[in-house]
Amino acid sequence: MTTHDDASAHRRPPLAISLAALTSSVDRFGISPLLMFIAVDFGVSLAGSVAVASVYFLCYGVSQPVWGILSDALGRLPVMRIALIGAVLGSLASLPAPGLLSLTLARAVTGAFFGAVVPASITYVGDTSTPRHRQSALSDLMAAIAVGTALATAAAGLVGQWLDWRVMFAVSAGLALVSLIPLFRLPEPERETGVSILRGMVLFFRERWALLVVGLAFVEGALVLGLLTLLAPALEHQGVSPGAAGLSVAAYGVATILVSRGVRPLTARWSPSRIIALGGTCLTLGLGIVALHQAVPTVIVAALLLGATWALMHTSLQAWVTEVVPSARGLSVAFFAGCLFAGSAAGSGLAGPLAEAGHWGLLFGVAAVVALALTVVAAATRSRYQYG
Repeated sequence: MTTHDDASAHRRPPLAISLAALTSSVDRFGISPLLMFIAVDFGVSLAGSVAVASVYFLCYGVSQPVWGILSDALGRLPVMRIALIGAVLGSLASLPAPGLLSLTLARAVTGAFFGAVVPASITYVGDTSTPRHRQSALSDLMAAIAVGTALATAAAGLVGQWLDWRVMFAVSAGLALVSLIPLFRLPEPERETGVSILRGMVLFFRERWALLVVGLAFVEGALVLGLLTLLAPALEHQGVSPGAAGLSVAAYGVATILVSRGVRPLTARWSPSRIIALGGTCLTLGLGIVALHQAVPTVIVAALLLGATWALMHTSLQAWVTEVVPSARGLSVAFFAGCLFAGSAAGSGLAGPLAEAGHWGLLFGVAAVVALALTVVAAATRSRYQYG
């Protein structure tokens, strides 16, 4: 017999899981408002400092399949514990970096370890929630991640302006250490077993829906995460202070928190394809608005709309990927996250030269067109999967 507490456990992720995911988000999004400080401190171009973020996202992404394999083999929580220990060491190594190359290498290592945390958290939710409650549970997890995003983007610019940009790496190390402790008291969830690593890979690559979803994640990562990294530099290029730029972009996290609260009742009334369409519309409008004019008000609106996209479209894609290959869920989620952050690295990397040249309108305008195409394809294919 299922008690009320048991049923609630299937609806909300444990606090320890949410805290670990929040910590990963703080480290990942704390870098954007610091890019101008890094460029000035090391005497490099903005495109050069953007490489620090791009390489971080790339290592964050390409490590995902490895973590997914280990997650299915060793368990979700052991992988998260190992990753957080490595993230502490990587963050500490970032503190004394004397130049751009050493900082990039230290951040690459940190990204590779932090890369395990959110996918393992998502998989943990997939293991412990029923399909009916999975998207709402994931929206709660995304809310925790959004809190980390809002805190990081709001604080990083102020920390860089008033203290030193390196302080953010100390914050990441401290949070990773704090979030590691409660994971040792959390029980490992039951999961489907009996599928070897090789068999899981075969199942994944033979499932066309799985390949489609990770492809959509790649494009979403380029548009949302890759270009979110450049919103603060876009404002700073217009003469806005780093602190004000970071606070403006923090609207992304605020929107994700607020909209994720509405996802739970929305999933009871709307199909996943309609939720994806709404999220994609927010993405297209957000990028289109900031393409027309780059100022604090337009960036705040764009960040709000991108946050709504994350709460609506992204959680829908996440829930979808946990369904397509249930016997290799950890691997599927890992490939999903890997493509998401590989896309993020590709997006920020490709946008770097345009950002350096100050062609912000062209950059965000092209992205808005791609976002519209993503919306149409994602909504149509999700509808076909559901009803076909």
